Amino acid sequence: MEAIVNDNNVDQALRALKKKMQREGVYKELRLHRYYEKPSIKRSRKRTESIKRIKKVNRRRLDREGY
Repeated sequence: MEAIVNDNNVDQALRALKKKMQREGVYKELRLHRYYEKPSIKRSRKRTESIKRIKKVNRRRLDREGY
């Protein structure tokens, strides 16, 4: 990942880099890998994340289609 520095404005480039990292999920990955997670806990976490993602998509679809 990279951020372009224009006119020696490092603060703005750093802010852009942080936004890119946030969007890509780098911070979330770092937080998850900070401690060991048992395989059973990992499976249950992934299952709940999947359910949340599916519900979110369905909710947006219902809002868009108006059913």
